[in-house]
Amino acid sequence: MTQAVKVGIFAFIVLVLLAFFILRIEDINPFASQGARVDALFTSVAGLDDKSAVRVAGVRVGRVDGISLDGREARVHLLLEEEVPLTEGSYARISNLGLLGDKYVELVPGPKDAPMLPADAILPGVTPPGFDDAMAKLNDVADSIVGMTGPLTGSITGEGPATPLSRLIENLEATSAQIRMLVEQNHQALNSTIGNFEQVSGTLAVELPRLTRQLEAMLGEVQSVVAENRQAVGTSSANVAEITERLKTSVADLNEISGRLARGEGTLGKLLTSDEAHTELVSTLESIQGGVGELSNTLGRVNRLRLDVDMAGWVPADSQSTSYGGIGLTLFPNQDSRRMYQLGIAKTPNGNERTKTQVITTTRPDGTTDTQTVETVTTEDSRLITALVGYRWNSGLRLWTGLIEDDFGVQAEYPLFDRRFWLDFQAFSFDRQNDLDPHLRLTGKWYLNDNLYIQGGYDDPLVGEYDSLFLGAGIRWTDDDLKYLLGSVPTGGL
Repeated sequence: MTQAVKVGIFAFIVLVLLAFFILRIEDINPFASQGARVDALFTSVAGLDDKSAVRVAGVRVGRVDGISLDGREARVHLLLEEEVPLTEGSYARISNLGLLGDKYVELVPGPKDAPMLPADAILPGVTPPGFDDAMAKLNDVADSIVGMTGPLTGSITGEGPATPLSRLIENLEATSAQIRMLVEQNHQALNSTIGNFEQVSGTLAVELPRLTRQLEAMLGEVQSVVAENRQAVGTSSANVAEITERLKTSVADLNEISGRLARGEGTLGKLLTSDEAHTELVSTLESIQGGVGELSNTLGRVNRLRLDVDMAGWVPADSQSTSYGGIGLTLFPNQDSRRMYQLGIAKTPNGNERTKTQVITTTRPDGTTDTQTVETVTTEDSRLITALVGYRWNSGLRLWTGLIEDDFGVQAEYPLFDRRFWLDFQAFSFDRQNDLDPHLRLTGKWYLNDNLYIQGGYDDPLVGEYDSLFLGAGIRWTDDDLKYLLGSVPTGGL
């Protein structure tokens, strides 16, 4: 294959790739089948992007095909790629894939026996409460608690405006005064009552001898019972005496502790009697509160990060070359960020070639010299670093720039077939040794599922010494996969 044919094939592939980019960016897909369309109204769609997934029971059935403003509500246009029976009572809601996952629209069909919705029906939308709504609820609860405790404090101290509790205290005071007045006004009746008591005492004087005899008989019976249970009573008395001694010891200890507290001895005593200790305690609590706030803010920023890990390898068609392998990390500052960062390390088949020039001078016996120039081509460590900064669009197009395998380069990625197939084009090493052309690489990846993919392509087509077709595979872990793996790690100790 001549150089001109290789350049022609490469130019044709680039033109086809450019055509696909234009069709996808402009959202033109002449081969796509037109599915059913339905609209849904939401009060807020914050975080929901165009092209987001539409799911039923967690299964993808379509995508969002545009978001527009309908009065004060957001109208979301849904394109259903699969037939979904929507009956009366169906509605839509916005959900998340995991804690930090992308937002999508969940369709909840109505009862099976209900009539079908008409073609132009608009589904009601349910927006889950956000973090700001939850904080507002907490603020309302705190205000309610303050509103309850404020009047109670004012009622006890007698300060502040009149409240139902303060009026109750005033009513109790008035009732006490009325009872005192009632006793003073019924003094004579009280004297009469005392006279009645005197009459009762006279009656007791007459009846007391008979009662005395009966009590003597009862005491005799009690003495008999005590004699029969003298040993048990003695044991009980000993137990009571022991308990009494223990109570005395406990009371003495309490007196000692209260005395030390009153004198300001010990940590608790200093806290109760020392203004300085109280000030230090309040300052410490304020510092702890500030640290908790800063920790919450830091954890909030960390939770917004998204990290993907990718491991791949491929084998060139030239069996004399070694295989290629690498691992890469892709970082997204948050779910809505357009910026991306990539860091990776790879082992390439050829590594970095460096040419070393040596000048050797030989002196003959007759005094003449002979000079030779020797060039040695060496291959350095084949483990190379990739560090890129990228930007992404809603259409899926991603552009990168930075280091690619230890040299400056650029990279473009674009998804096809509902993001199942990705085209990847790289250009780097623009100043190669021996005036070689730049290193180009065209790769296609087909995802078998969300994690596994196979890949193939054409590497270094401009340099006949190194150009080759290749085939390989890879595995990708998303942010949700990593959190699941970390959460599944056993935490048991020794």
